[in-house]
Amino acid sequence: MSKSENIKAQPRTKLGSRSARKLRSEGHVPASMDADASAPHRDFSIEEHLFLATRRRHVHLYDLDFSGSVESAVVRELQWDALGDTIVHVDFKRVRRDVETSADIELEFVGHPKGGMLNRLVTQLRVLCLPSDIPDLIEVPVGGLETGGSVHASDLVLPKGVKLGVSPTLMVCNVVQQKIEVAPAPVAEAAAGGTVAATPTATPGAPAPAAGKTPPGAGGKS
Repeated sequence: MSKSENIKAQPRTKLGSRSARKLRSEGHVPASMDADASAPHRDFSIEEHLFLATRRRHVHLYDLDFSGSVESAVVRELQWDALGDTIVHVDFKRVRRDVETSADIELEFVGHPKGGMLNRLVTQLRVLCLPSDIPDLIEVPVGGLETGGSVHASDLVLPKGVKLGVSPTLMVCNVVQQKIEVAPAPVAEAAAGGTVAATPTATPGAPAPAAGKTPPGAGGKS
């Protein structure tokens, strides 16, 4: 967890993909924040390198400075490019420091099951807490699980001040039996040496050969 970070927010006067590309080329990231009962919707941009630096320090709470008017917010969603290398848009959610908010936290699965294969059913968990208490991640210990075992939301140890925002019965992961596929056995050779004699095929409309005679072209002299 970390304290809040102050970031200057530049209002966006022009919207659209062309304007967004220009901002990104100048080292800024387009951003927005939805309206609520206390303030209107905002479209703005933030400096990319400053924002990425805060992410590396695991900052969750931001003080967005709109030319002297400061609003507290957390990141609701990050949009990435097709390769997943560059952030193309940040969606913020306005919060109050003294009021609980919901956040989706990454799960980290620790250890390896004793048997079977681990089946991760969810990769994020929704929690409720004050904005300043949002955790970086939540550990899911799986080292002691046998085949058929499972971990539910109620089994997880949450940091102080953090509580579940989902049903305690939500299954986070389970251990299933690993299937082993057996390759089909090769077809046995019909004869030693692997050569199978061809069976003559009668020509439609041709008379059947007389008993005891060999059809022309079937191995006898013509």
